[in-house]
Amino acid sequence: VLMPLGATRFGFLGAPDPGKLELIETKNISSASSAIFTSIEESTYNVHFLTVNDFQASSDSKFCAIRFYESGVEESDNVYQYASQFGRANGTFGASQATGTNFLLAGVTTGNQTNEVSNSYSYFYNLGDSAKYSFQTSHGSTTSNTTTYTFNYVSGVLPQTSTVNQIKLFVSAGTFSATASLYGIAES
Repeated sequence: VLMPLGATRFGFLGAPDPGKLELIETKNISSASSAIFTSIEESTYNVHFLTVNDFQASSDSKFCAIRFYESGVEESDNVYQYASQFGRANGTFGASQATGTNFLLAGVTTGNQTNEVSNSYSYFYNLGDSAKYSFQTSHGSTTSNTTTYTFNYVSGVLPQTSTVNQIKLFVSAGTFSATASLYGIAES
């Protein structure tokens, strides 16, 4: 049976399916200060994709942050860099950046009131490549109360060469709840 050339692009006939999301792990987080993806399959995937859904903090105006583990050791020194742009429903816009901080931003900030939840996704690049810096891009939507909405775009980097083999999510203070899923992008 002959198949059109395009059919192989969609994974038929056992052909590679580049760009396909492959679930590594989902974490259902409830009232925790942090959650760690301990097996990210960094030797298999060059690009990772992380979703954070229904993020809610135990106290108001807290944010979700990210740290990497390099060969099993948490990198908590002030070596990360990020830049963020955001916009609010009232028409105001802003930016923030840091060149020596101990975390990256996951793109979500929220409060602790009912229905105040936030969602984001992040891409991570080169985590398993010990010869390259590890990069991140994120996009998130946030509710800081029932009438104020914010969107965020974040880019970040761990500007040192290392093998990143774990990803930690944590809240800036207190505890948080969320559902977080980590994927690898096939053939990336």
